Amino acid sequence: MSIGELFLLAVGLSMDAFAVAVCKGLAMERISVKNAGIVGLWFGGFQALMPLIGYLLGYSFRDAIQSVDHWIAFVLLGLIGLNMIKESRSCEAEESCGCLAFREMFTMAVATSIDALAVGITFAFLTVDIIPAVSLIGVTTFILSMAGVKVGSVFGAKYKAKAELVGGIILILLGTKILLEHLGIIVL
Repeated sequence: MSIGELFLLAVGLSMDAFAVAVCKGLAMERISVKNAGIVGLWFGGFQALMPLIGYLLGYSFRDAIQSVDHWIAFVLLGLIGLNMIKESRSCEAEESCGCLAFREMFTMAVATSIDALAVGITFAFLTVDIIPAVSLIGVTTFILSMAGVKVGSVFGAKYKAKAELVGGIILILLGTKILLEHLGIIVL
């Protein structure tokens, strides 16, 4: 996986966290760099941790399913992407308060990074240097989450659905590319 593909993947994965950070920024009474940094650390930290855990799990059974690994990557990324697109079309408003309490932040960080766990499993089947990969995902999510808090305070929830839609499309396209490359249909 190239650095460009990895960056696109990081951006796609971070869109859920960005959307929740926008809601956080909307709900906060006072926006500060410290508060935005706390949100960024929670989301970025979990977005880095979860693919590492997924990678370790996937690596343990990689040899047993190597003949279908490209299909697994395609299906997992496709399902995650479709779910993000579905969420972007949902009319339900997500409840979010502006507090940064441990319980709420932990719950939201886990919820927004479950898809990163599945991506980590796909990393076990691809040629990915895991430490730089999870670091890039974590840093990208950290930066976009901090920006999301600011966007939420300035623009409100206007960009939440668009972020989820773009993230979903990116993940589906990456999954399709992995499948097509493995099948020999495209060579990049």
